[in-house]
Amino acid sequence: MLISWWYLYLGAQSICRQVLNVASVLQKLIIPMVSGPSEPPRNKVTMVGVGQVGMACAVSILLRELVDELALVDVMEDKLKGEMLDLQHGSLFFKTPKIVSGKDYSVTTNSRIVIVTAGVRQQEGESRLNLVQRNVNIFKHIIPQIVKYSPNCILIVVSNPVDVLTYVTWKLSGLPKHRVIGSGTNLDSARFRYLMSQRLGVHPSSLNGWILGEHGDSSVPVWSGVNVAGVNLQKLNPEIGKDGDRENWKSTHKKVVDSAYEVIKLKGYTNWAIGLSVADLTESIIKNLHRVHPVSTMIKGMYGISDQVYLSLPCVLNRKGVSSVVNMSLTQDEVCQLKKSADTLWSIQKDLRNL
Repeated sequence: MLISWWYLYLGAQSICRQVLNVASVLQKLIIPMVSGPSEPPRNKVTMVGVGQVGMACAVSILLRELVDELALVDVMEDKLKGEMLDLQHGSLFFKTPKIVSGKDYSVTTNSRIVIVTAGVRQQEGESRLNLVQRNVNIFKHIIPQIVKYSPNCILIVVSNPVDVLTYVTWKLSGLPKHRVIGSGTNLDSARFRYLMSQRLGVHPSSLNGWILGEHGDSSVPVWSGVNVAGVNLQKLNPEIGKDGDRENWKSTHKKVVDSAYEVIKLKGYTNWAIGLSVADLTESIIKNLHRVHPVSTMIKGMYGISDQVYLSLPCVLNRKGVSSVVNMSLTQDEVCQLKKSADTLWSIQKDLRNL
């Protein structure tokens, strides 16, 4: 009996030594200089939805070294945890010290920017109104939870149809309009500049060109403002963008509109370009850059539009969100197209329920 107790004593001593050795390594390595709870993140971004688009946005933001914490939220718990672990395993290659995830929206607490990519896809034969209504029902759960835990955040909506869902988000959130932004035609404009630059033999950054209005079929190419190094292309060719143009520049806008359909047909979805686009918007806000982006904002009262619709106009983005809107000198035809785009969206919005 005495021997048994002796072995138990030795075993307990061994366990204590192991615990002390682990603790002593940490104590010898680290000398604390401050005490108390850690400070909350200053540049936390939350991604709601970890599908192809959400993860492309997340990776693009991480690679730009913009945030000190990234949170992921989704209803698919296994995929959510898998995406989090995959990113955490790459922490050596990022400058973001904390990557977290959770189905509960408490994980989003203190977010500076929340990016919403969640939603349902359009089913075959489904009307656009029905698609939007189904997404409204999803957003009714998502948006109040976001605002509950991050009442001072800026919301960037990416889910399609983005303009209508940005309006829905604004109504559901109760946030001021300058803090609810849609990714809008930032990507459309990037596609436009790429396609135009290929025809002109210059880099996309050396060409200025804007797509405004709806992110969709009724988008508005601002041909009157396309220029390279300040040289207005419409002065070189007054017919540019019109039906009678022998060089058929108008086809470039059609390619922009068809771009997403083409990519989806080829690979099943679009993700990288929109991910890069959203990271660009995030950078302008986080770094307070005051850069101009064509993003979806509330445009009631502008260009003679009287309805509450979100459409893309050139917006100055800084830490406040949309700080101002550039009043572009559009032609009468371009204004008419913009109004038509607004009418298209309002025809859907006016019949939405439960807002």
